[in-house]
Amino acid sequence: MRKYFAIFVLLALVAGLCAPALFAQASGTVKGVCKDSDGKPFAGAVVEYANQDNGQKYSLKTNNKGEYFSLGISPGKYKVTLYKTPDDQKAAKEIYHVNGFQVQLDENNLDFDLKKEQEANAKGQGLTPEQLKQMQEQQAKAQKEVSTVKALNEKLAAANAAIQGQDYDTAITALTEANQMDPSRDLIWFKLGDAYRLSVSKQTDPAEKQKRLDSAVQSYQKAVELKQGVTNDKDPNAAKSLAAYYNNLAEAYAKAGRTDDAVKTYAQAAQIDPSSAGQYYFNTGAVLTNSGKVDDALVAFDKVIATDPNRADAYYWKGVNLIGKATLQGDKMVAPAGTAEAFQKYLELQPTGTYADAAKQMLASIGAAVETSFGTTKKKPAAKK
Repeated sequence: MRKYFAIFVLLALVAGLCAPALFAQASGTVKGVCKDSDGKPFAGAVVEYANQDNGQKYSLKTNNKGEYFSLGISPGKYKVTLYKTPDDQKAAKEIYHVNGFQVQLDENNLDFDLKKEQEANAKGQGLTPEQLKQMQEQQAKAQKEVSTVKALNEKLAAANAAIQGQDYDTAITALTEANQMDPSRDLIWFKLGDAYRLSVSKQTDPAEKQKRLDSAVQSYQKAVELKQGVTNDKDPNAAKSLAAYYNNLAEAYAKAGRTDDAVKTYAQAAQIDPSSAGQYYFNTGAVLTNSGKVDDALVAFDKVIATDPNRADAYYWKGVNLIGKATLQGDKMVAPAGTAEAFQKYLELQPTGTYADAAKQMLASIGAAVETSFGTTKKKPAAKK
């Protein structure tokens, strides 16, 4: 009896000794090293192993060397996610993850090296040679664009500051250098046109004035050409910008004595941006007035009034052009019909405006009274009982 009992105890002890070995064979070991995008160890990061079959999770923290290690991980397919800190894990802010990592019995190694991953992506792993070349060209183009835009913005900022300080030559130099860097930017050409046009007032030599006006015209024309060539312009103000280019080009034409070109260009601006057409018609009227083309100027100011009936200065300049057609009958000046009404309307809208005194003098010169109620319906006198 004792013999059998001893054998039973011995078998039980053997079974007990074998149990841990059998358990160890049913799980695996995982380890790895985590490095950031600079190639430095990710210390204090969290590597989470999530079993994709049963949802079981293991959270492993890295040491100062970015290393992690764990025993007792059940075999299976896992989603392995790297979090920068435990807080990121709670907020589900992952840095990187691997799907379908197979944990097997014994040792399993999985490193996270973000620097190598980024380099691999940049090289286009898995792409055809043609696709890789295309991607590299696009990346190089994008990097060059960022660098170019930064440099151009610096030149543009310097030019704007110089223009504000009326240092037009410095602005011209900065913008010319910008165009040498990249001649395809319409805004740079437009600003260069402004700098040349505004610099004319600082010149005393007529030849130099004309030279700068010619340069302004050429710069504006280039800006218009480039702006018109943008087929996918997503700027909601693209039409207004192009109209502004035409407006300043027209002003340069006018200063250069090219009245017909100026009128034509203002008309293009009005067509492109109807919301600002009144201003472009007014500018047209001003140029024609200065050129002595009275009838054409009257047409322009009538367009302004039709667009904006409350624009006072349009009535004033209409009156000026009308009085320019006045005739003398004996000692009396007789102005065309509508002259007095134009000045009276101006005074009604701007009784103390810039041209108020001049309007009153014009009315006096043709023997007309100042009536600031022009355009209003006069009340009939009450009937007497």
